[in-house]
Amino acid sequence: MALRKKINTRCELCASRECSHFADLSAEELSSLSDSKSCVTYKKGQTLFYEGTRPLGLFCINQGKVKVFKMSSDGKEHIISLAKPGDFLGYRALIGEEFYAASATVIEEATICYIPKHNFLSLLQSNPQFFSRMTKALCYQLGIMEQKLLTLAQKSVRERLAGTLLMLKETYGVDEEGKSTLVDIALSREDLANIVGTATETVIRLISEFKSDQLIALQGKKIRILDEKGLMKAADFYDSFD
Repeated sequence: MALRKKINTRCELCASRECSHFADLSAEELSSLSDSKSCVTYKKGQTLFYEGTRPLGLFCINQGKVKVFKMSSDGKEHIISLAKPGDFLGYRALIGEEFYAASATVIEEATICYIPKHNFLSLLQSNPQFFSRMTKALCYQLGIMEQKLLTLAQKSVRERLAGTLLMLKETYGVDEEGKSTLVDIALSREDLANIVGTATETVIRLISEFKSDQLIALQGKKIRILDEKGLMKAADFYDSFD
């Protein structure tokens, strides 16, 4: 495994900060965070933390993408979420003083900042607005998990895959002038299956069906959305978008 490379990225100059929970911090608070944190580049496949270990700090993504996943008793990976620049990782376990409930691995080369536990918790205690923002983030995260469990219980695999592609479009979609929307994240078919909660072979078959139905097109490992309304109908929540 390649060595991690340390770099110097100040919070005050970070382009991803504007879409993170640090967006409204004062110049003094940002400077304090910059002085306490470390920033490291990770190669694809490197792991940030493992399920069942104790958190010692907060991870903030500057560049790249990370998958958060749990392992089932039979050794199958189940992807809980995909994190992008500006996202925090590990804060629920850190605030709750618990062990990590999942693992996190880099899926596209990433630059990630690490803020020690003491500095993050001190910021929570001293800044009521930041505390409120993080509380809302925790509630939102729990709501997403409840919705995902409900979806897994009620929807077919085809519906779940269509919904997942729409979710990925909303988060990673790039609109190119005169073209359809490209989902700018390179996920393997196994990763897609682990998000949807099904076998890789099933995802490969359904992706082929969506392509034949001209709902999507393939561009290497990336997916281009050709017919968003068609995918909404396939996901069985077409009416809510009509």
